[in-house]
Amino acid sequence: MGDLLQPWHLIVLAVVAFLLFGAKRLPELGKGLGEGLKGFKEGLKGVTDTTTTAQNTAPPPPNSTPADQK
Repeated sequence: MGDLLQPWHLIVLAVVAFLLFGAKRLPELGKGLGEGLKGFKEGLKGVTDTTTTAQNTAPPPPNSTPADQK
């Protein structure tokens, strides 16, 4: 499994991708993939920020006033 990303394998994959998608579609696919990864990272950042702030803020203590005081 370690021999999967040898230079010749990557060259063959690039040639197959070029033949399947063509020269015009490859930049569009790369741009779309990059934007998708960027959005995914931002989404993960938002989720981790939300959980961090939720853990750091404790709910306020309830009002503990005796019932006989009015």
